[in-house]
Amino acid sequence: MRTLVWFRGKDLRVADHAPLAEAAAAGEAIPLFVLDPYFFAPERAREIPHRIQYLLESLAELARSIEKLGSRLVVVRGKSTEVVPELARELEVDRVVGYRWTEPIGKERDRRVTKALAEIPFDLYDGETLATPGGLLTGSGAPFAVFTAYARAFARTVEVEAPRRAPRSLPPLPKLPRRLGAREVAVPSPEDLGVTPNPRVVRGGEAAARARLRAFLRGPGPRYDVGRDLMGEAGTSRVSQDLKFGTLSARTVWRHAEEALAEHPKARRAYLNELVWREFAYDVLEHRPEVLTEPFKRAWRRFPWREDEAGWRAWVEGTTGYPVVDASARQLLTEGFVHNRARMISASFLAKHLLVDFRRGEEHFMRFLTDGDWASNDLGWQWSTGCGVDAQPWFRVFNPVLQGEKFDARGDYVRRWLPELASLGDRWIHQPWEAPEAELARAGVALGETYARPIVDHAFARQRFLAAVKGHLG
Repeated sequence: MRTLVWFRGKDLRVADHAPLAEAAAAGEAIPLFVLDPYFFAPERAREIPHRIQYLLESLAELARSIEKLGSRLVVVRGKSTEVVPELARELEVDRVVGYRWTEPIGKERDRRVTKALAEIPFDLYDGETLATPGGLLTGSGAPFAVFTAYARAFARTVEVEAPRRAPRSLPPLPKLPRRLGAREVAVPSPEDLGVTPNPRVVRGGEAAARARLRAFLRGPGPRYDVGRDLMGEAGTSRVSQDLKFGTLSARTVWRHAEEALAEHPKARRAYLNELVWREFAYDVLEHRPEVLTEPFKRAWRRFPWREDEAGWRAWVEGTTGYPVVDASARQLLTEGFVHNRARMISASFLAKHLLVDFRRGEEHFMRFLTDGDWASNDLGWQWSTGCGVDAQPWFRVFNPVLQGEKFDARGDYVRRWLPELASLGDRWIHQPWEAPEAELARAGVALGETYARPIVDHAFARQRFLAAVKGHLG
């Protein structure tokens, strides 16, 4: 049997890759990656620079790994809805295989590919998550609307299997038609797509992903239940982009964490719970794909968001005058990552303090986050706003000062990203506008000059938001 193994950007690995392993076991396997202009046209790539950089590094390593195993990754340019069916016929394959996507764009692509393939089977495997999105339902057959209930159902019904090892070898690539050679291209570099490499973006590839997971489990993992919220510490695993692009499979992360943290039940429970939260995000997207453009709670549609371009720019650039919010903005632009606690504070500030449509912030995060994942990013933003499934109650408005004092007590996070405040004492680091003039002078801080004054008063913003929601929801 000859199988076209279509790598689709969320499975950039050779270990625990069921389509690749089963294709290789069945006969001839032809690994394929398509540089679709939807993502890889220079004008599109420049819109998501950090994700593209990570993806291209991972793709280059995947190509090397496949070559070491005795085969070759075939890389071609073109629209996947056209290229895959054309190649399937040119190569006279018996079937095409790949991992299923949950996002609407992926489903529509696969519908068109299936139609174009006609008589050639297109077999899609589940595997981007631990449970099939949409597969867990309540006793009445409805989707889950509360995470804790979903998590209980997951614990009862989902058995996470051990991940497959990488194959020891792959069958040699069969002789390909000469005309295919003219279509093949090398894996491009970021510069080829007009993207300037950012040395602070986490390194791509399966090997780096595995090293990150090992370092976490041997280091801060045992106290993850506490460390995950401390913005100034390296207390998280930093494998979110590895899950996003599939350089690590979800079950690889699950099983390794389950085993390594066995003697630290609180940390293990907290970490595995975060993986189940990711499952929940994909489940919500499967049932309600419109959440990528609309609030989950329909009552929030047509909410009276404010047009505040000055506030928006301050939030984007990190000049709101609230240190944690500004630190998160600078971290995002600088290294393509934001600590999860800081993400929540930042998202809450944009939607609740500034009354700017959360979807603008969600899109901004997707542009610059290396781990930008449609399902998880949307669930987080709607939770923070109060309009999502099982969301934080809308009447809870994060106080950025108190959040900073609780989760960045020494100000390490703020000082790292706001060097203009580095010399300010711990007492004032999260509210520099309250610091005595002598303290500001000692620290070299000139409010309104070297660091912004708050663009909005917290108490005023909170009351304005609550009034807006009450007025809208009735």
